Amino acid sequence: MAVLREETHTKEAARGSRSPVGGGAPALPPAGALPRARSRWPKRAELLLLIGPALVVFVAFVILPVALAAYYGFFSWSGYGAATDFVGLRNYVTILTDPAFLEALSHNAFIVVMSLVLQGPLALGIALLLNRRLRFQSLIRVLIFVPYVISEVVVGLGWSLMLQSNGALNGLLEKVGLGSLATDWLSDPGAAIWTLLVIITWKYVGFAVILFLAGLQGIPDEITEAARIDGASYWQVQRYIVLPLMGPTVRIWAFLSIIGSLQLFDLVWIVWGQYVAGTAGTSTMATYMVANGRSSGSYGYGNAVAVVIFLISLVVALLYQRFILRRDSAVTTTGGAH
Repeated sequence: MAVLREETHTKEAARGSRSPVGGGAPALPPAGALPRARSRWPKRAELLLLIGPALVVFVAFVILPVALAAYYGFFSWSGYGAATDFVGLRNYVTILTDPAFLEALSHNAFIVVMSLVLQGPLALGIALLLNRRLRFQSLIRVLIFVPYVISEVVVGLGWSLMLQSNGALNGLLEKVGLGSLATDWLSDPGAAIWTLLVIITWKYVGFAVILFLAGLQGIPDEITEAARIDGASYWQVQRYIVLPLMGPTVRIWAFLSIIGSLQLFDLVWIVWGQYVAGTAGTSTMATYMVANGRSSGSYGYGNAVAVVIFLISLVVALLYQRFILRRDSAVTTTGGAH
């Protein structure tokens, strides 16, 4: 009997230890799950504390101005008081049908293309030269980069004084017997746009050189040395090894150059001013915006022009990212995965 009672007690205890199918107390969470969930909140608070100031600045100085410009672009607003004269899309229709704006847009497109054509090969050639061992190499790098760090106001005033009809350039041409080449470099429509390209190239080629030098120094020496051991000449190494590896750096520079050319304003405004830029054929979308917005007291129209410039730049940036920079990002992600 004692043995039978002991077996019965053991079976009942075993049945009691099983959880019933349709009920019973819920299973407890794994040990340590609740503390881990609570430990995420300090990390989230720390992340919010770190990105909070930057996010506030971005919203205050980027998102909010764009939103306000889009809002005032629907009004005929003089800049004073509340905007009450709602005109809808009239400002945008006027912009897109104004021959002066379309001409300025064509100037920006021309500057985009010619900046890439002129600055790219020149900067790459200088970078390849400076990447070799030369005497006074550091001094040459500084001299090439100096124009980029000089204020646009100083650059514009200096070039405008030299390029006037009675300026230093024409005076130099007269003294060396090339007076027939002297012209009004700032007012002649046939020469003014090329004058602007020369100024832009002189000003910004130093930035491209420094960027390309950084890309060249990131190429491992072992690759080029192995190619030379296999019998490749200097130019073959540059063409088949260095230039393909410089592709991502060149594409990043080209993106920055395109966006900067679309938003070009300061040098044109300082050298040519409000009225000469239009007659000389050097006006840009930004100078059109200031001349027809702030200077004429039509702030609603000026905000609409700013929105158009923003949308054009955004579309160009997205297309460039989609078709050109995307493969660099894909290669980086794939390499990181391995």
